[in-house]
Amino acid sequence: MNHQRALLDLGHLSRSNVRAFSRSLQPSGFLMSFEANFHTLTGHSPFSWQRRLYDDFFAHGKTPSAVDVPTGLGKTSVMALWLIARAHGAPLPRRLVYVVDRRAVVDQATREAEKLRDNLASDEAAALREGLRLGNGRLPISTLRGQFADNRAWLDDPTAPAIVVGTVDMIGSRLLFEGYGVSRKMRPYHAGFLGVDTLVLLDEAHLVPPFAHLLRAIETDAALWPKDEDDARLVRRLVLLPLSATLRADARRLDRAPFTLEDEREDKAVQKRLRAAKRLVFRELAADPDGQLAQAAFDLATKEPARVVVFCDRREKKKGEPSADGVREALGKLAKKAEAAAPEIETLTGGRRMREREATEKRLTELGFIGARGETKPAVLVATSAGEVGVDLDADHMISDLVAFERMAQRLGRVNRRGERASSEVLVFCHADEPAPKNPKEPTAEEERARLPFRAREALEYLPKLGDGFDASPGALRVLARQSTDRVTKATTPEPLRPALTRALVDAWSLTSLETHEGRPEIAPWLRGWIEEEEPQTTLLWRRWLPVRRAVGEDKPRDPRRYAAEVDKFFEVAPPHASELLEAETRRVLDWLRARATATQNVRRKDDDDLPADNDIVCFALGGRDGFTAYSLSELAKPRDKRQMEALERDIIGHTLVLDARLRGLSDFGALGKDADTPIICADDDSEWSEIIGFRVRAQTGDDDGATTRPRDYRFPKMVDGDGEARESLVVEPLGGGGGEDARSIRTTPQTLDVHQACVETTAHAIAAALALPPHYSEALSLAGRLHDEGKRADRWQRAFNAARDRRDFGLDSELAKTRGPIHQPTLDGYRHEFGSLGRAETDETIRLLSEEHRDLVLHLVAAHHGRARPVIETRGCDDGPPSVLEERARRVALRFARLQKRWGPWGLAWWEALLRAADQKASRENEAGGGDASAR
Repeated sequence: MNHQRALLDLGHLSRSNVRAFSRSLQPSGFLMSFEANFHTLTGHSPFSWQRRLYDDFFAHGKTPSAVDVPTGLGKTSVMALWLIARAHGAPLPRRLVYVVDRRAVVDQATREAEKLRDNLASDEAAALREGLRLGNGRLPISTLRGQFADNRAWLDDPTAPAIVVGTVDMIGSRLLFEGYGVSRKMRPYHAGFLGVDTLVLLDEAHLVPPFAHLLRAIETDAALWPKDEDDARLVRRLVLLPLSATLRADARRLDRAPFTLEDEREDKAVQKRLRAAKRLVFRELAADPDGQLAQAAFDLATKEPARVVVFCDRREKKKGEPSADGVREALGKLAKKAEAAAPEIETLTGGRRMREREATEKRLTELGFIGARGETKPAVLVATSAGEVGVDLDADHMISDLVAFERMAQRLGRVNRRGERASSEVLVFCHADEPAPKNPKEPTAEEERARLPFRAREALEYLPKLGDGFDASPGALRVLARQSTDRVTKATTPEPLRPALTRALVDAWSLTSLETHEGRPEIAPWLRGWIEEEEPQTTLLWRRWLPVRRAVGEDKPRDPRRYAAEVDKFFEVAPPHASELLEAETRRVLDWLRARATATQNVRRKDDDDLPADNDIVCFALGGRDGFTAYSLSELAKPRDKRQMEALERDIIGHTLVLDARLRGLSDFGALGKDADTPIICADDDSEWSEIIGFRVRAQTGDDDGATTRPRDYRFPKMVDGDGEARESLVVEPLGGGGGEDARSIRTTPQTLDVHQACVETTAHAIAAALALPPHYSEALSLAGRLHDEGKRADRWQRAFNAARDRRDFGLDSELAKTRGPIHQPTLDGYRHEFGSLGRAETDETIRLLSEEHRDLVLHLVAAHHGRARPVIETRGCDDGPPSVLEERARRVALRFARLQKRWGPWGLAWWEALLRAADQKASRENEAGGGDASAR
């Protein structure tokens, strides 16, 4: 195929569009046809709807209001369409964020991102890489699992395309300057790159309408963005593209029409999936619903044999209702009786860490529920709502209880997904009688929710008849949704109430250098709304090492509040990582905590001195307004009174608990288990896992001479003597670029300040050129790079970082920007070099020649390049003048921030800051990789 042959594939385009496409080929060499590019990236040919979405929208840098495509037709491939369009020069956002529901145990989006990254590295994709300006580099991706889990590679280069896969909470919190698990200094960095020049694909958007409305408000509310047209062209707004198999009616009334499958009648592959045979039959629940569903699944699995999925709304047992735990237990009993003929049994529920999620995915793949089908063996998968989202399950038959319509549609998409079976049985068990409200004229919200499943049945019974049941194929469901809109709407979970997003709120959240702010509310209602029936959640992780201090000869640990700053620092350099998190209902967590603490007490009293004692600190609750709260084993096992119990609940709702691994409590399949007593593998104590989270932790005795400790390592005194000297320490070893803000100035090879700032200036200029910034803004960004670290010339900073020793050892004759450390914190005395840089920058002749607006921007970027100056910055330790002079400088910092925020908007200003931070960090990485300052040779 030659260049002109590629253009022949675009015959449906106008001549002007063909010419535009031809021009897009020139800078990036020869690019193949859409079909060939799609096959290179995905390994298969595109459906006609994917081609049409590309031709009508993506190729022109446009997006519809939503993509309304049934489950099983490859919605995640939109990522491939975006990459191809970007490679061809289409003006789509350069970052793509794929948002999945937090219940997703296995997410297809992560697998798709990994596949795109791997295939893009092939020889066949060379022209695509060139078009994307990746050169020989790899596509940056950050995912929910595996080696790319929450790795923040997407922050490294603001000019490169990148894919980020995250949950509503992960992405939403970072977008709103909160960032669960992100330090306050890093929050503007994340927010700036998420809010600007980003395409957000919201998977199963109908399940999280408050978040969809939040994103739409950010995209469309002019009050959140620059008013000046030229400024607005520089700061490209976030673009939302909801993906949904069951688009809510209100999403169809937007200014842009949604993309649908209405023109796909001649696509045989699509029609095969739309017509996938699924016979839906309703059956009445018996007195033993767990046994009833288990028997039905067992019979279907062993008859052919076949793969059967069982969906239960509840996980825990409840009399008269089916439950995942109960069905699994009943299946186990049936399997024991059947012996050799028994099906394999697997469970898919939420509340698991990445390690256990990957094990679950591997097991589901082996059983044929995911990926290639292979030889069919009898198997039963028992799933809660975690199986309804994210994962491309493909079962032969389905057993289910009855839930609201939108959830039934999700479940039905997990059986005979590809339409390869001639028939699939769908047995839905439900109560015969709908519960009557106490007051029929004014039913409560809870009573209304209880009636939704019965309304779902009424709606589903309008499907076409199929034997003694109903045709539940995707095509039939689509027709039902169009022709019975009112009936379907009444059977669908109503949108929860949600607060409005205002500029004042975003401004308050963006004040990240303020530890507290009365006008900064918790962000959860903006992400998920006020959902009465949804239980509050708590996040847990287990660590072998916790920042707990003792004195020699004392049994009781010291109160962590006495060394709170060191605890905060420990969790800054060893932060919770997405790969080690487990989320569960707060109620369940409270019961589990008491049970595990009590069990640990009982076992220790018998024969195990390795377990924690009653007064040992075994839990840190992070994320509260007071920073953290520490709990001893006895406080968890038996709170002193109701007041302490309520305080514990307040501390853990919506927050993160870092637990002593000796508490144990993970079941064999990775869920919380009160009686689970198997030792837990922890991220901070596992070499393979440490590579993913970016650090490892080890204990160090006082007689260690430091030979095995690197300058960038952080030491937390674990055991101290009477003079406060450390006898034992916890050493956090950063891997890659971790270690906190000060650690970035610590390198194995020193670098002079002049060389470092020249490198940052050059890098900033290159970023500006790649982003096509106007000359005066390119100059401003480069100038900020040249001046950003001038405050390191201060004698205090040079002494605190041991610069004199390195200048002597390496023959350097000027101030250093990077040293081998270690940092002497008492000498530094809280000095922030960026505040010192600001004083020097204000008197720089080049700065004085700038216009006021560009001078403001440069000075703010200098002050904010480590995440401070939003709006305050510390004056402590600065020797530039008396307190009155320093306070006046700090006042100008706050006023300058306010002016720039008003002009550029919250995300626009954060984006400017992120550009300089990216340049600074890239220059530091290149210095480390290149062996340091050339002048040291």
